[in-house]
Amino acid sequence: MTSELATEFARKIRAREQAVGYWAVLDAPVATERISRLGYDYVALDAQHGLLGYSGVLNGLMAIDAGHTAVGIVRVEDNNFTAIGKALDAGAVGVIVPLVNSAADAAAAVAAAKYPPMGGRSYGPMRSALRIGPVPADANAATLVFAMIETPEGLANVKEICQTPGLDGIYVGPSDLAIAVGGAFPGDPAFETEFNAALETIADAAAAAGVAAGIHTPAGEVAALRLRQGYTFTTIASDLTHLEQVAKAHLAAATAKD
Repeated sequence: MTSELATEFARKIRAREQAVGYWAVLDAPVATERISRLGYDYVALDAQHGLLGYSGVLNGLMAIDAGHTAVGIVRVEDNNFTAIGKALDAGAVGVIVPLVNSAADAAAAVAAAKYPPMGGRSYGPMRSALRIGPVPADANAATLVFAMIETPEGLANVKEICQTPGLDGIYVGPSDLAIAVGGAFPGDPAFETEFNAALETIADAAAAAGVAAGIHTPAGEVAALRLRQGYTFTTIASDLTHLEQVAKAHLAAATAKD
């Protein structure tokens, strides 16, 4: 991936232009590379709930870059300097930081992702220097930071979170958000009204602050809906769920009775 691709993606996100990405949870670099060539703006690797460790993240980012089309983003496992720094050093253009409950949490994420004087990221760009930097100011300009809104506290503080200096956007984890508004499980129909109201509140807060608003979705049709509702970027499904869905559909077709 060239520095121009990273810079252009950062510009697009900060301008609140629409972008569509894909979610990967498997340590399967060849599959990730094939997906990255399809035309998605980005591919997000899930280091929090995904089935891949640091080597999987590193190999996944190299696979994405090999396609010369999409950029790589990592949902880190925790809001700390080590997790965020390692993902960025491996070559991620941006990080999605989970469980951000306050503006202070968001500020901590920004500090971990940015070199001084903007933050406190330790200098050691083992791979990222090949494309972003190695000058710290250049890395700061091209590196994106997204705070996840997925808890009752995060939802209550979303306006203040969106106004955090250096934060590029927020990202909705719909499963946790559904539980946060009272649902017994993700997609609980009894709390659909509350969930939709929360989605609107989050999108409005991001728009008012002028930052990007992202959200995870289970399918392209839902992604299109969220973009119409004011979200500026959206990630689709995951490699694991799509593998299961397609395999199930083929089995059903093969065993269907006339």
